[in-house]
Amino acid sequence: MAKNVLICDDAAFMRMMIKDILSKNGYTVAGEAENGVKAVEKYLEVKPDLVLMDITMPEMDGIQALKKIKEADPGAMIIMCSAMGQQAMVIESIQAGAKDFIVKPFQADRVLEAVKKVIG
Repeated sequence: MAKNVLICDDAAFMRMMIKDILSKNGYTVAGEAENGVKAVEKYLEVKPDLVLMDITMPEMDGIQALKKIKEADPGAMIIMCSAMGQQAMVIESIQAGAKDFIVKPFQADRVLEAVKKVIG
């Protein structure tokens, strides 16, 4: 069965890039969100197998969204996406329950490696 992935990033081209990588490799994109508030709503609505969450987003950042999703579903699988130089935020997100992180700009193989590691 294809694994469902929710993509959360405020940049439409980033969501498109990730969607492209995942779709070509047998994953289903269950939904997209452009900010943390929508990410939480969408997660509760579609209950994906995995969330790829950008750290820096408007309205609610990725770390707050991660915490809210983990409150609602402690078993949620979330991989954080960050730009270079956000080490402290990456550490905070791992402590808050993120399973892995990917650094932007994305390399397709790194995205797939992280996704496979977390949900197979």
